Amino acid sequence: MNLIPNVIFAVLLVVAVGIFTKNIRQIIANIQLGKSTDRTDQKSARWRNMARIALGQSKMVRRPVAGILHVVVYLGFILINIELLEIIVDGLLGTHRVFAPYLGSFYNFLIGSFEVLAFLVLVSVIVFWLRRNVLRIQRFWKAEMKGWPKLDADLILYFEIILMGLFLSMNATDALLQQLGAVHYQQAGYFPVSQYLMPLFDNLSESTLIVLERTFWWSHIIGIFIFLNYLYYSKHLHILLAFPNTFYANLMPKGAFRNNATVTQEVKLMLDPNADPYAAPTTEAEPDKFGASDVMDLNWVQLMNAYTCTECGRCTSVCPANQTGKKLSPRKIMMDTRDRLTEVGNQQRKKTGLSDGKQLLDDYISREELWACTSCNACTEACPVDIDPLSIIMDMRQYLVMEQSAAPSDLNAMMSNIENNGAPWPFNNQDRLLWAQEN
Repeated sequence: MNLIPNVIFAVLLVVAVGIFTKNIRQIIANIQLGKSTDRTDQKSARWRNMARIALGQSKMVRRPVAGILHVVVYLGFILINIELLEIIVDGLLGTHRVFAPYLGSFYNFLIGSFEVLAFLVLVSVIVFWLRRNVLRIQRFWKAEMKGWPKLDADLILYFEIILMGLFLSMNATDALLQQLGAVHYQQAGYFPVSQYLMPLFDNLSESTLIVLERTFWWSHIIGIFIFLNYLYYSKHLHILLAFPNTFYANLMPKGAFRNNATVTQEVKLMLDPNADPYAAPTTEAEPDKFGASDVMDLNWVQLMNAYTCTECGRCTSVCPANQTGKKLSPRKIMMDTRDRLTEVGNQQRKKTGLSDGKQLLDDYISREELWACTSCNACTEACPVDIDPLSIIMDMRQYLVMEQSAAPSDLNAMMSNIENNGAPWPFNNQDRLLWAQEN
């Protein structure tokens, strides 16, 4: 009978890991719907970029208050979950604090550090909740943050409060049982924070304390399993994807744009005086489509960007178009891309073979949003995980211009002037200096 909790734990572990693996495989399959692009160059620079931005949180701390609080939650969450390894081993073997005999006094230091971090995480999460729901910071209340995105952000905060509370309560009851010399509860650990919770349980019997400690223990680990599989439906996928996203980020200078290879080839032919205009075209295949109108026209890095979006709104808060009241929100661009990709991925998984008649352009992202962009790259520079909304905007603009000839009239006039006059202005190039001759 003593093996029943161990078996139950093993089953829960297998189910949780199985669901998590299935969800991750679905995300990878969705990302692979994008076009191929080579991001294997400059590997040393890519490792440095990932270490500095994803691991070191260098762009996060540019806003000190939110940045420092996020670093506390990030470090706390990562380090405290080291204890998850011990919980898993204890759950499978039926042991109690199995690592304590092997780590000696260092184990006490670890548990004490975990408790201090858990308390700091609690404080940080409460401050985050107040910033969102009491101070109502503007970037958290944009139009795209209504409904599920707003609820999702709050649910994560509640999750973290509950998990940290269960962790400290588990330690408090565990410490009391150690003091009572209860069977199975060996003397191990240092409890600088949970000791202040111990008076809540002081007058309880040993059997009641055991029930409470086991309840807190099981609730804590089941909560972690639920949180692990909730990530698939949450913006907090960035916990996992921030690392590959920063590794495969665009390392070109922020002002550089990727040229269309087909257009570049045609321009080179036009400028080559030795080129034969009547020669047969090269065997190199023409692209099926210029630019992008749906998620499968984007490359896989852009699709990974969409899944990595933290919905923090830093991109939107620095966007000059958004600041002046335009409809464009770079955060919404990424959220819409992710939602559409998930929708297409679900269709692919069901293998219906039928189109839903929708696409990213118009059904999710409007033309007004695309043309409001100034292409200043402020959004990319501000993103704490190196997401590039501008690349998606530019690819969709390219589709509008080259596939639909649907550029705004002012832009069409400018391109006509460049073609006819060699400049954006509607003046013959021989007349450009006439203004200087005026008195």
